[in-house]
Amino acid sequence: MPEGDTVWNTARALERALARARLTGSDFRVPRLATTDLTGWTVLGCASRGKHLLLRLEAPDPARWTLHSHLRMDGTWRTYAPGERWAARPAHLIRAVLRAPAATAVGYHLHDLALVPTAEEDRLVGHLGPDLLGPDWDPDEAVRRLAAHPDESIAVALLDQRNLAGVGNIYKCEALYLHGIHPWTRVRDVPDLAGLVALMQRLLAANRGRWTQSSTRSLRRGQTSYVYGRRAAPCRRCGTAIRKEELGERVTYWCPRCQPAP
Repeated sequence: MPEGDTVWNTARALERALARARLTGSDFRVPRLATTDLTGWTVLGCASRGKHLLLRLEAPDPARWTLHSHLRMDGTWRTYAPGERWAARPAHLIRAVLRAPAATAVGYHLHDLALVPTAEEDRLVGHLGPDLLGPDWDPDEAVRRLAAHPDESIAVALLDQRNLAGVGNIYKCEALYLHGIHPWTRVRDVPDLAGLVALMQRLLAANRGRWTQSSTRSLRRGQTSYVYGRRAAPCRRCGTAIRKEELGERVTYWCPRCQPAP
């Protein structure tokens, strides 16, 4: 599942492959953009905003536009050299293709794909809280937004992108474990909310530039997390069996001993 660091890495990969390139072709396989042709447009760069991707372009007019996409649970962008086989996913999942002289970018299973004037980006991402990996990161504002929901469980509040942008189930579970907080603790009862926010930012920032997400400092398979994905496995601290609970797309792992209920 893409989280803030994965989206940040994806933006960097797209920028390396396409920045300053003039597109030689495009293909959109979603109804709202089916007739859109970006041939001749120049890619100015790519940025991430929480879990949103913003590919900025300049039309021949010249007007500036942003191709917005959201990866949600299963979306991804991949870049290929000319002539390289597109093997990342089945072809029926392709939603966008951007061709440039030196690379082709292919978007699989993208969501909320839209082309908007760059000046109107806030219409799509303006509701988001401070981005943990963005230039707008403001820990005090993130704490203020979380604290504005005192009766909500901290596990739910952390996933609300209006509070802080970029957090998903992995970092939610890992940060709560490292901070010793039971996932269903009310926000008002979380000790050192500012410390928890700072820890989450450090965890995401540590994984920028690599695709393996680790909160343990180990990159070895099976050793990258303390609780996430480890249901019934022994806690790395106390040996207690890790527990798991699912509610729709939200999955929570925790150690009942290291994270006792309030």
